[in-house]
Amino acid sequence: MTLPRNAAGTVPSVPDVTLYDTRTRQIAPFKPSDPDNVGIYACGPTVYARVHVGNARPFVVFSQLKRFLEHEGYGVKFVANITDINDKIYDAAAQAARPSAELAAEMSAHYVEDTGRIGLGRPDAEPKASEFIDPIVDLIQALIDNGHAYATHGDVYFRVRTLPGYGALSRRDVDQMDQGEGVEGADLKEDPLDFALWKAHKPGEDTFWPAPWGDGRPGWHIECSAMAEKELGVGFDIHGGGIDLVFPHHENEIAQTEAARGEPLARIWMHNGMLELGAGEKMAKSVGNIRSLSGVLDDYGGPALVMYFSGGHYRQPIAFSDERMQEAQRANDRIREAARRLTDGPSPDALRPHRDAFFEALRNDFNTPEALAALFNWVREANRSEAPVGDADLREMLTVLGLESLLEAQEGAPPEAVELAERRDAARQARDFAAADRLRDELRALGWEVRDGPEGAELVPV
Repeated sequence: MTLPRNAAGTVPSVPDVTLYDTRTRQIAPFKPSDPDNVGIYACGPTVYARVHVGNARPFVVFSQLKRFLEHEGYGVKFVANITDINDKIYDAAAQAARPSAELAAEMSAHYVEDTGRIGLGRPDAEPKASEFIDPIVDLIQALIDNGHAYATHGDVYFRVRTLPGYGALSRRDVDQMDQGEGVEGADLKEDPLDFALWKAHKPGEDTFWPAPWGDGRPGWHIECSAMAEKELGVGFDIHGGGIDLVFPHHENEIAQTEAARGEPLARIWMHNGMLELGAGEKMAKSVGNIRSLSGVLDDYGGPALVMYFSGGHYRQPIAFSDERMQEAQRANDRIREAARRLTDGPSPDALRPHRDAFFEALRNDFNTPEALAALFNWVREANRSEAPVGDADLREMLTVLGLESLLEAQEGAPPEAVELAERRDAARQARDFAAADRLRDELRALGWEVRDGPEGAELVPV
Protein backbone atom coordinates (compact mmCIF):
# COMPACT_ATOMS: atom_id res chain seq x y z
CA MET A 1 0.00 0.00 0.00
CA THR A 2 1.28 3.50 -0.81
CA LEU A 3 0.08 6.89 0.29
CA PRO A 4 -2.67 8.37 -1.86
CA ARG A 5 -1.56 11.39 -3.87
CA ASN A 6 -3.59 14.50 -4.63
CA ALA A 7 -4.14 16.18 -8.01
CA ALA A 8 -0.80 17.97 -7.74
CA GLY A 9 0.96 14.63 -7.41
CA THR A 10 2.15 15.27 -3.86
CA VAL A 11 1.47 13.20 -0.76
CA PRO A 12 -1.08 14.87 1.53
CA SER A 13 -0.38 15.08 5.24
CA VAL A 14 -1.48 12.12 7.32
CA PRO A 15 -2.81 12.24 10.88
CA ASP A 16 -0.10 12.40 13.53
CA VAL A 17 0.90 9.01 14.85
CA THR A 18 2.99 8.94 18.03
CA LEU A 19 5.13 6.10 19.32
CA TYR A 20 7.26 5.53 22.41
CA ASP A 21 10.99 5.25 21.76
CA THR A 22 12.85 3.22 24.39
CA ARG A 23 16.08 5.00 23.54
CA THR A 24 14.77 8.52 24.24
CA ARG A 25 12.19 7.40 26.83
CA GLN A 26 9.68 9.67 25.11
CA ILE A 27 6.51 9.48 23.06
CA ALA A 28 7.12 11.45 19.89
CA PRO A 29 5.51 11.96 16.47
CA PHE A 30 6.26 9.23 13.96
CA LYS A 31 7.99 10.91 11.04
CA PRO A 32 9.43 8.35 8.62
CA SER A 33 11.92 9.63 6.07
CA ASP A 34 9.97 7.88 3.29
CA PRO A 35 6.27 7.32 4.07
CA ASP A 36 6.00 4.93 1.13
CA ASN A 37 8.75 2.68 2.53
CA VAL A 38 8.41 2.27 6.29
CA GLY A 39 10.57 -0.54 7.64
CA ILE A 40 9.72 -2.59 10.75
CA TYR A 41 12.06 -5.29 12.08
CA ALA A 42 10.99 -7.44 15.03
CA CYS A 43 13.21 -10.03 16.69
CA GLY A 44 11.70 -13.48 16.40
CA PRO A 45 12.32 -16.64 18.41
CA THR A 46 15.35 -18.86 18.85
CA VAL A 47 14.03 -22.15 17.53
CA TYR A 48 15.31 -24.83 19.90
CA ALA A 49 11.80 -25.88 21.06
CA ARG A 50 8.13 -25.19 20.29
CA VAL A 51 7.40 -21.54 21.01
CA HIS A 52 5.31 -20.55 24.02
CA VAL A 53 2.39 -18.15 23.96
CA GLY A 54 4.61 -15.31 25.20
CA ASN A 55 6.69 -15.59 22.03
CA ALA A 56 3.55 -14.68 20.09
CA ARG A 57 3.17 -11.23 21.64
CA PRO A 58 5.73 -9.40 19.47
CA PHE A 59 4.41 -11.26 16.43
CA VAL A 60 0.89 -9.98 17.17
CA VAL A 61 1.91 -6.45 18.23
CA PHE A 62 4.03 -5.71 15.18
CA SER A 63 1.68 -7.46 12.75
CA GLN A 64 -1.09 -5.21 14.05
CA LEU A 65 1.18 -2.15 13.92
CA LYS A 66 1.84 -2.85 10.24
CA ARG A 67 -1.90 -3.10 9.57
CA PHE A 68 -2.54 0.16 11.40
CA LEU A 69 0.22 2.10 9.64
CA GLU A 70 -1.04 0.84 6.29
CA HIS A 71 -4.52 2.02 7.25
CA GLU A 72 -3.02 5.45 7.92
CA GLY A 73 -1.61 5.50 4.40
CA TYR A 74 1.97 4.35 4.84
CA GLY A 75 3.71 1.70 2.78
CA VAL A 76 5.18 -0.85 5.19
CA LYS A 77 7.63 -3.74 4.99
CA PHE A 78 7.52 -5.92 8.11
CA VAL A 79 10.46 -8.23 8.77
CA ALA A 80 10.53 -10.80 11.58
CA ASN A 81 13.60 -13.02 11.78
CA ILE A 82 14.08 -16.60 12.95
CA THR A 83 17.24 -17.31 14.97
CA ASP A 84 18.26 -20.78 13.84
CA ILE A 85 21.94 -20.57 14.91
CA ASN A 86 22.43 -20.37 18.65
CA ASP A 87 24.07 -22.14 21.60
CA LYS A 88 20.64 -23.19 22.86
CA ILE A 89 19.99 -25.05 19.61
CA TYR A 90 23.30 -26.92 19.86
CA ASP A 91 22.53 -27.87 23.45
CA ALA A 92 18.95 -29.00 22.75
CA ALA A 93 20.04 -31.01 19.72
CA ALA A 94 22.81 -32.74 21.68
CA GLN A 95 20.35 -33.69 24.42
CA ALA A 96 17.98 -35.12 21.82
CA ALA A 97 20.83 -36.83 19.92
CA ARG A 98 19.76 -35.06 16.73
CA PRO A 99 21.55 -32.91 14.14
CA SER A 100 21.25 -29.26 15.16
CA ALA A 101 20.22 -28.09 11.69
CA GLU A 102 17.46 -30.71 11.60
CA LEU A 103 16.12 -29.62 14.98
CA ALA A 104 16.23 -25.94 13.99
CA ALA A 105 14.41 -26.65 10.71
CA GLU A 106 11.69 -28.63 12.48
CA MET A 107 11.13 -25.99 15.14
CA SER A 108 11.16 -23.23 12.54
CA ALA A 109 8.40 -25.04 10.66
CA HIS A 110 6.40 -25.43 13.89
CA TYR A 111 6.81 -21.72 14.62
CA VAL A 112 5.51 -20.75 11.17
CA GLU A 113 2.62 -23.19 11.51
CA ASP A 114 1.69 -22.05 15.02
CA THR A 115 1.86 -18.31 14.31
CA GLY A 116 -0.01 -18.89 11.05
CA ARG A 117 -2.95 -20.17 13.07
CA ILE A 118 -3.26 -16.79 14.81
CA GLY A 119 -4.83 -15.42 11.65
CA LEU A 120 -2.72 -12.29 11.08
CA GLY A 121 -0.91 -13.47 7.97
CA ARG A 122 2.86 -13.61 7.55
CA PRO A 123 5.51 -10.88 7.78
CA ASP A 124 6.80 -9.62 4.44
CA ALA A 125 10.14 -11.32 5.09
CA GLU A 126 11.22 -13.96 7.62
CA PRO A 127 15.00 -14.25 7.31
CA LYS A 128 16.85 -17.11 8.98
CA ALA A 129 20.33 -16.52 10.33
CA SER A 130 21.65 -19.63 8.56
CA GLU A 131 20.74 -18.05 5.21
CA PHE A 132 22.65 -14.82 5.89
CA ILE A 133 26.15 -16.05 6.73
CA ASP A 134 27.84 -14.04 3.98
CA PRO A 135 26.34 -10.67 5.06
CA ILE A 136 27.19 -11.53 8.67
CA VAL A 137 30.83 -12.28 7.79
CA ASP A 138 31.05 -9.06 5.75
CA LEU A 139 29.73 -7.01 8.66
CA ILE A 140 32.18 -8.59 11.10
CA GLN A 141 35.07 -7.96 8.68
CA ALA A 142 34.10 -4.29 8.46
CA LEU A 143 34.29 -4.05 12.26
CA ILE A 144 37.71 -5.72 12.30
CA ASP A 145 38.98 -3.43 9.54
CA ASN A 146 38.03 -0.24 11.39
CA GLY A 147 39.36 -1.40 14.75
CA HIS A 148 36.05 -1.96 16.54
CA ALA A 149 36.57 -5.73 16.65
CA TYR A 150 39.45 -8.19 16.92
CA ALA A 151 40.01 -11.84 16.05
CA THR A 152 41.73 -14.19 18.46
CA HIS A 153 42.08 -17.98 18.20
CA GLY A 154 39.17 -18.16 15.78
CA ASP A 155 36.83 -16.04 17.92
CA VAL A 156 35.96 -12.43 17.09
CA TYR A 157 34.97 -9.89 19.76
CA PHE A 158 33.55 -6.38 19.66
CA ARG A 159 35.55 -3.72 21.50
CA VAL A 160 32.77 -2.11 23.51
CA ARG A 161 34.83 0.80 24.83
CA THR A 162 35.59 2.00 21.30
CA LEU A 163 31.99 3.23 21.00
CA PRO A 164 31.41 6.23 23.31
CA GLY A 165 27.62 6.01 23.13
CA TYR A 166 27.41 2.36 24.19
CA GLY A 167 24.67 1.85 26.78
CA ALA A 168 22.35 4.63 25.58
CA LEU A 169 19.42 2.26 24.97
CA SER A 170 19.48 0.46 28.32
CA ARG A 171 20.96 3.42 30.21
CA ARG A 172 23.32 1.21 32.15
CA ASP A 173 26.71 2.03 33.59
CA VAL A 174 29.18 0.47 31.19
CA ASP A 175 31.40 -0.79 34.01
CA GLN A 176 28.44 -2.62 35.58
CA MET A 177 27.37 -4.45 32.43
CA ASP A 178 27.43 -8.23 32.11
CA GLN A 179 27.13 -9.57 28.56
CA GLY A 180 25.70 -12.86 29.84
CA GLU A 181 28.40 -14.92 28.14
CA GLY A 182 29.67 -16.44 31.38
CA VAL A 183 33.26 -17.61 31.33
CA GLU A 184 33.20 -18.57 27.65
CA GLY A 185 36.08 -16.81 25.92
CA ALA A 186 36.98 -14.84 29.04
CA ASP A 187 40.69 -15.61 28.64
CA LEU A 188 40.60 -14.39 25.01
CA LYS A 189 38.87 -11.06 25.56
CA GLU A 190 40.81 -7.81 25.82
CA ASP A 191 38.10 -6.55 28.16
CA PRO A 192 35.44 -8.59 30.03
CA LEU A 193 32.84 -6.18 28.60
CA ASP A 194 33.56 -7.22 25.00
CA PHE A 195 31.05 -9.56 23.38
CA ALA A 196 31.30 -12.28 20.75
CA LEU A 197 30.67 -11.60 17.07
CA TRP A 198 31.95 -15.00 15.89
CA LYS A 199 32.58 -18.19 17.86
CA ALA A 200 35.22 -20.67 16.77
CA HIS A 201 34.06 -24.18 15.97
CA LYS A 202 34.18 -26.48 18.99
CA PRO A 203 34.23 -30.28 19.14
CA GLY A 204 30.72 -31.69 19.12
CA GLU A 205 29.20 -28.75 17.20
CA ASP A 206 27.89 -30.30 14.01
CA THR A 207 27.06 -27.11 12.10
CA PHE A 208 29.65 -24.46 11.25
CA TRP A 209 30.75 -22.18 8.43
CA PRO A 210 34.07 -20.92 7.03
CA ALA A 211 35.27 -17.38 7.73
CA PRO A 212 38.56 -15.50 7.21
CA TRP A 213 39.43 -15.89 10.90
CA GLY A 214 38.43 -19.57 11.12
CA ASP A 215 35.52 -22.00 10.94
CA GLY A 216 32.68 -21.36 13.35
CA ARG A 217 29.30 -19.67 13.63
CA PRO A 218 28.04 -16.14 14.33
CA GLY A 219 27.11 -14.70 17.68
CA TRP A 220 23.46 -13.94 18.37
CA HIS A 221 23.63 -10.14 18.16
CA ILE A 222 25.47 -9.81 14.85
CA GLU A 223 22.89 -12.06 13.18
CA CYS A 224 20.09 -9.52 13.64
CA SER A 225 22.24 -6.53 12.67
CA ALA A 226 23.11 -8.21 9.38
CA MET A 227 19.62 -9.52 8.62
CA ALA A 228 17.95 -6.20 9.41
CA GLU A 229 20.41 -4.27 7.25
CA LYS A 230 20.08 -6.68 4.35
CA GLU A 231 16.27 -6.61 4.41
CA LEU A 232 15.64 -2.95 5.26
CA GLY A 233 18.90 -1.04 4.92
CA VAL A 234 20.48 1.07 7.65
CA GLY A 235 18.40 3.76 9.34
CA PHE A 236 15.03 2.04 8.94
CA ASP A 237 12.10 3.26 10.99
CA ILE A 238 11.13 0.81 13.75
CA HIS A 239 13.04 -1.96 15.50
CA GLY A 240 10.89 -4.01 17.85
CA GLY A 241 10.98 -6.93 20.23
CA GLY A 242 10.38 -7.94 23.82
CA ILE A 243 11.55 -5.67 26.64
CA ASP A 244 13.87 -8.46 27.78
CA LEU A 245 15.96 -7.88 24.64
CA VAL A 246 16.95 -4.29 25.47
CA PHE A 247 20.23 -5.51 26.98
CA PRO A 248 22.37 -7.04 25.76
CA HIS A 249 20.78 -7.97 22.42
CA HIS A 250 19.46 -4.65 21.15
CA GLU A 251 22.19 -2.63 22.82
CA ASN A 252 24.71 -4.70 20.91
CA GLU A 253 22.83 -4.49 17.63
CA ILE A 254 22.99 -0.71 17.92
CA ALA A 255 26.71 -0.79 18.70
CA GLN A 256 27.67 -3.12 15.86
CA THR A 257 25.86 -1.24 13.13
CA GLU A 258 26.85 2.25 14.27
CA ALA A 259 30.48 1.18 14.58
CA ALA A 260 30.50 -0.49 11.14
CA ARG A 261 28.30 1.89 9.14
CA GLY A 262 28.60 5.19 10.97
CA GLU A 263 24.84 5.65 11.35
CA PRO A 264 22.06 4.20 13.52
CA LEU A 265 20.52 0.86 12.64
CA ALA A 266 16.99 2.07 13.41
CA ARG A 267 15.30 5.36 14.24
CA ILE A 268 12.78 4.10 16.85
CA TRP A 269 13.14 1.21 19.30
CA MET A 270 9.80 -0.26 20.42
CA HIS A 271 9.52 -2.95 23.09
CA ASN A 272 6.56 -5.01 24.23
CA GLY A 273 6.07 -6.15 27.81
CA MET A 274 6.29 -9.74 28.96
CA LEU A 275 3.56 -12.23 29.77
CA GLU A 276 3.26 -12.91 33.49
CA LEU A 277 1.82 -15.82 35.45
CA GLY A 278 1.04 -14.20 38.78
CA ALA A 279 3.31 -12.45 41.31
CA GLY A 280 5.14 -10.72 38.46
CA GLU A 281 6.76 -13.94 37.23
CA LYS A 282 7.40 -13.77 33.50
CA MET A 283 6.66 -16.72 31.24
CA ALA A 284 9.92 -18.25 30.01
CA LYS A 285 11.27 -21.62 28.87
CA SER A 286 14.20 -21.18 31.27
CA VAL A 287 11.77 -20.91 34.20
CA GLY A 288 9.73 -23.90 33.05
CA ASN A 289 6.35 -22.17 33.42
CA ILE A 290 5.38 -21.99 29.78
CA ARG A 291 2.11 -22.56 27.97
CA SER A 292 2.77 -23.59 24.40
CA LEU A 293 1.34 -21.40 21.67
CA SER A 294 -0.06 -24.44 19.89
CA GLY A 295 -1.81 -25.57 23.09
CA VAL A 296 -3.38 -22.17 23.71
CA LEU A 297 -4.56 -22.02 20.10
CA ASP A 298 -6.03 -25.52 20.44
CA ASP A 299 -7.95 -24.42 23.53
CA TYR A 300 -9.10 -20.95 22.50
CA GLY A 301 -8.35 -20.23 18.82
CA GLY A 302 -6.51 -17.42 17.10
CA PRO A 303 -9.13 -14.65 17.42
CA ALA A 304 -9.27 -15.08 21.21
CA LEU A 305 -5.49 -14.76 21.43
CA VAL A 306 -5.51 -11.60 19.32
CA MET A 307 -8.29 -10.13 21.45
CA TYR A 308 -6.41 -11.06 24.64
CA PHE A 309 -3.21 -9.35 23.50
CA SER A 310 -5.15 -6.31 22.26
CA GLY A 311 -6.60 -5.86 25.74
CA GLY A 312 -3.21 -4.86 27.15
CA HIS A 313 -1.06 -1.89 26.15
CA TYR A 314 1.90 -3.27 24.24
CA ARG A 315 4.47 -1.61 26.53
CA GLN A 316 3.06 -3.10 29.71
CA PRO A 317 3.34 -6.63 31.10
CA ILE A 318 0.16 -8.64 30.71
CA ALA A 319 -1.15 -11.39 32.98
CA PHE A 320 -1.88 -14.69 31.32
CA SER A 321 -4.52 -17.10 32.61
CA ASP A 322 -7.34 -19.26 31.35
CA GLU A 323 -9.76 -16.74 32.85
CA ARG A 324 -8.25 -13.96 30.71
CA MET A 325 -8.52 -16.12 27.60
CA GLN A 326 -12.14 -16.94 28.38
CA GLU A 327 -12.84 -13.22 28.79
CA ALA A 328 -11.34 -12.67 25.34
CA GLN A 329 -13.61 -15.37 23.90
CA ARG A 330 -16.65 -13.72 25.44
CA ALA A 331 -15.60 -10.36 24.02
CA ASN A 332 -15.36 -11.92 20.57
CA ASP A 333 -18.77 -13.51 21.05
CA ARG A 334 -20.24 -10.05 21.70
CA ILE A 335 -18.83 -8.86 18.39
CA ARG A 336 -20.08 -11.94 16.51
CA GLU A 337 -23.54 -11.53 18.01
CA ALA A 338 -23.66 -7.85 17.05
CA ALA A 339 -22.40 -8.65 13.55
CA ARG A 340 -25.39 -10.94 12.91
CA ARG A 341 -27.69 -7.93 13.09
CA LEU A 342 -25.62 -5.65 10.85
CA THR A 343 -26.23 -4.99 7.17
CA ASP A 344 -23.66 -4.61 4.43
CA GLY A 345 -22.75 -1.01 3.75
CA PRO A 346 -21.93 2.30 5.43
CA SER A 347 -22.44 2.87 9.13
CA PRO A 348 -24.65 5.65 10.52
CA ASP A 349 -23.01 9.02 11.15
CA ALA A 350 -24.15 8.79 14.77
CA LEU A 351 -21.65 5.96 15.35
CA ARG A 352 -18.75 7.74 13.64
CA PRO A 353 -17.39 9.32 16.87
CA HIS A 354 -16.69 5.84 18.27
CA ARG A 355 -14.88 4.83 15.09
CA ASP A 356 -12.85 8.05 15.21
CA ALA A 357 -12.00 7.47 18.88
CA PHE A 358 -10.77 3.98 17.97
CA PHE A 359 -8.21 5.30 15.49
CA GLU A 360 -7.25 8.24 17.65
CA ALA A 361 -6.35 5.78 20.42
CA LEU A 362 -4.11 3.84 18.04
CA ARG A 363 -2.44 7.06 16.92
CA ASN A 364 -1.57 7.69 20.56
CA ASP A 365 1.31 5.22 21.05
CA PHE A 366 -0.73 2.35 19.63
CA ASN A 367 -3.11 2.19 22.59
CA THR A 368 -5.11 -0.95 21.75
CA PRO A 369 -7.00 -1.17 25.10
CA GLU A 370 -8.39 2.32 24.59
CA ALA A 371 -9.18 1.48 20.99
CA LEU A 372 -11.09 -1.63 22.09
CA ALA A 373 -13.11 0.48 24.52
CA ALA A 374 -14.18 2.68 21.60
CA LEU A 375 -14.95 -0.39 19.48
CA PHE A 376 -17.24 -1.83 22.14
CA ASN A 377 -18.91 1.57 22.58
CA TRP A 378 -19.68 1.32 18.85
CA VAL A 379 -21.08 -2.20 19.32
CA ARG A 380 -23.23 -1.12 22.26
CA GLU A 381 -24.72 1.81 20.34
CA ALA A 382 -25.29 -0.39 17.27
CA ASN A 383 -27.17 -2.92 19.42
CA ARG A 384 -29.44 -0.14 20.74
CA SER A 385 -30.28 1.18 17.30
CA GLU A 386 -33.79 0.50 16.04
CA ALA A 387 -32.78 1.34 12.47
CA PRO A 388 -30.56 -0.94 10.35
CA VAL A 389 -26.84 -0.43 10.97
CA GLY A 390 -24.20 -0.94 8.29
CA ASP A 391 -21.04 -2.85 9.11
CA ALA A 392 -18.41 -0.62 7.44
CA ASP A 393 -17.04 1.01 10.59
CA LEU A 394 -16.82 -2.26 12.49
CA ARG A 395 -15.16 -4.02 9.59
CA GLU A 396 -12.60 -1.23 9.30
CA MET A 397 -11.71 -1.39 13.00
CA LEU A 398 -11.57 -5.17 13.19
CA THR A 399 -9.39 -5.43 10.10
CA VAL A 400 -6.74 -3.20 11.66
CA LEU A 401 -6.64 -5.48 14.72
CA GLY A 402 -6.64 -8.65 12.64
CA LEU A 403 -10.07 -9.72 13.87
CA GLU A 404 -12.03 -9.36 10.64
CA SER A 405 -12.84 -13.07 10.76
CA LEU A 406 -15.38 -12.28 13.51
CA LEU A 407 -17.60 -10.80 10.80
CA GLU A 408 -17.59 -13.89 8.64
CA ALA A 409 -20.90 -15.67 8.38
CA GLN A 410 -20.60 -18.88 10.38
CA GLU A 411 -21.56 -21.99 8.50
CA GLY A 412 -23.19 -24.84 10.35
CA ALA A 413 -21.00 -27.38 12.09
CA PRO A 414 -20.09 -30.44 10.01
CA PRO A 415 -21.92 -33.72 10.78
CA GLU A 416 -18.88 -35.24 12.53
CA ALA A 417 -18.76 -32.29 14.95
CA VAL A 418 -22.49 -32.59 15.65
CA GLU A 419 -22.06 -36.31 16.36
CA LEU A 420 -19.15 -35.65 18.73
CA ALA A 421 -21.19 -33.00 20.56
CA GLU A 422 -24.11 -35.39 20.97
CA ARG A 423 -21.79 -38.13 22.29
CA ARG A 424 -20.19 -35.65 24.66
CA ASP A 425 -23.60 -34.59 25.97
CA ALA A 426 -24.54 -38.23 26.53
CA ALA A 427 -21.26 -38.86 28.37
CA ARG A 428 -21.84 -35.86 30.63
CA GLN A 429 -25.37 -37.06 31.43
CA ALA A 430 -23.90 -40.47 32.28
CA ARG A 431 -21.32 -38.65 34.46
CA ASP A 432 -18.51 -40.18 32.41
CA PHE A 433 -16.46 -37.00 32.60
CA ALA A 434 -13.26 -38.58 31.31
CA ALA A 435 -15.04 -39.53 28.07
CA ALA A 436 -16.67 -36.10 27.92
CA ASP A 437 -13.28 -34.40 28.20
CA ARG A 438 -11.82 -36.63 25.48
CA LEU A 439 -14.72 -35.84 23.16
CA ARG A 440 -14.35 -32.14 23.94
CA ASP A 441 -10.71 -32.33 22.84
CA GLU A 442 -11.72 -34.12 19.64
CA LEU A 443 -14.24 -31.36 18.96
CA ARG A 444 -11.59 -28.68 19.45
CA ALA A 445 -9.27 -30.53 17.09
CA LEU A 446 -12.01 -30.13 14.48
CA GLY A 447 -12.22 -26.42 15.29
CA TRP A 448 -15.50 -26.44 17.27
CA GLU A 449 -16.68 -26.28 20.83
CA VAL A 450 -19.97 -26.34 22.72
CA ARG A 451 -21.04 -23.06 24.32
CA ASP A 452 -24.22 -21.88 25.97
CA GLY A 453 -25.97 -19.52 23.58
CA PRO A 454 -29.22 -17.52 23.69
CA GLU A 455 -31.13 -20.55 22.50
CA GLY A 456 -29.30 -23.13 24.60
CA ALA A 457 -26.11 -25.04 23.91
CA GLU A 458 -24.69 -24.53 20.44
CA LEU A 459 -21.64 -25.50 18.45
CA VAL A 460 -19.41 -22.54 17.63
CA PRO A 461 -16.03 -22.36 15.86
CA VAL A 462 -13.05 -22.02 18.17
